[in-house]
Amino acid sequence: MNTRVIRTAQAGTTEPTWVRRVLIGLALGFVFLFLLLPLAAVFTEALRKGLPAALDALHEPDAWSAIRLTLITAGVAVPLNLVFDVGAAWCVAKYEFKGKAFLTTVFVTFPFIARELIPLMQAQGTDEEQAAIVLGATGWQTFWHVTLPNIKWGLVYGVILCNARAMGEFGAVSVVSGHIRGQTNTLPLHVEILYNEYQSVAAFAVASLLALLALFTLLIKSGVEWQFERDQKAAAELPPERPTARPELLKTN
Repeated sequence: MNTRVIRTAQAGTTEPTWVRRVLIGLALGFVFLFLLLPLAAVFTEALRKGLPAALDALHEPDAWSAIRLTLITAGVAVPLNLVFDVGAAWCVAKYEFKGKAFLTTVFVTFPFIARELIPLMQAQGTDEEQAAIVLGATGWQTFWHVTLPNIKWGLVYGVILCNARAMGEFGAVSVVSGHIRGQTNTLPLHVEILYNEYQSVAAFAVASLLALLALFTLLIKSGVEWQFERDQKAAAELPPERPTARPELLKTN
């Protein structure tokens, strides 16, 4: 086997070097065009009249009202979605019933937490839950000590996506809010009003706050993915063992 074939095999790909470079260049160009360039435009426009003008736009009562309502909306929507989606994912992944196929089609696009948990729960199966129940654990004990530790990273990931959607939602909120300035407008709606009133600096200043929230969410998401991969790697290095219930499950109420 010649040296070129060996190097290609070690690289894990059969494509020529120029093809890989072109693909990498296209990917970097896509990131720059659709992620970095819009972010740069938002912050540039927000600071066009200087930092004091941008901060003044964020200190206005209407802006604070929009920020407060956005946080309240996310604080209410995320816990409600968490409870509903975990229960729905449990039913879809662990039980068979009429209409299950139709329900799983619905969860392909909605909601975020259930969409993350259903394939994860289906892949894990029910062996550990059944073992816990046989050993005398209640349904709540089984969920808390067996199911939840196995889905924790998928759950956190889904909550992050749900929170980002709750804070950045525009269409549905625009329909039901009534567009009452200073009362029912969230941050995206406040940006729209400022832009329509030709207050471009103020609009981009508020939009930059949303962009910072999005970047913060992206950092948390990346951290969760890194921790999940680390746990997966650590688990793969452990010797295989038969699924058993945890000792604390033997302590029934």
